[in-house]
Amino acid sequence: MKIKIAWIGKTKEPAIQSLTDEYLKRISRYVQVEGLALRDEAALLQMCGHAAPGKSSKTAGRKSTLVLMDSRGKQLSSEEFARFLGDYQDRNPWPLVFAVGSADGFSDAAAGGAQYLISLGRMTLAHELARVILLEQVYRAFAILKGHPYHSGH
Repeated sequence: MKIKIAWIGKTKEPAIQSLTDEYLKRISRYVQVEGLALRDEAALLQMCGHAAPGKSSKTAGRKSTLVLMDSRGKQLSSEEFARFLGDYQDRNPWPLVFAVGSADGFSDAAAGGAQYLISLGRMTLAHELARVILLEQVYRAFAILKGHPYHSGH
């Protein structure tokens, strides 16, 4: 399984970059992972092999499965998120791309083109902080799947 964590825009805060690097390193113990800074939503959709918003179907030319982190998405517990990753890992050969949008979030068209929408919760988060939370939850999910004590005693 390969996971890509993509975000729109350059990282402004050194602390965010440091945490991003740390969690990507931790996740790499469990699965092949890559972090990608992209210039805009169109670059994300192109990278995933998805049609530009408003064109073609969800699967035409698709090279990966796109999961947008979006407030309109489904809220999952850490255990439910781990099950999602475990099930995906067992059943799907395409890379899994988790994407965090810019400060403005994702357009309706992009949300309509994603295979999954997942919410990190009902609170509004700064997009750079949302990236770190996503990375931590991906790491936690693999710790849960592997029975690592990181998740114990939560």
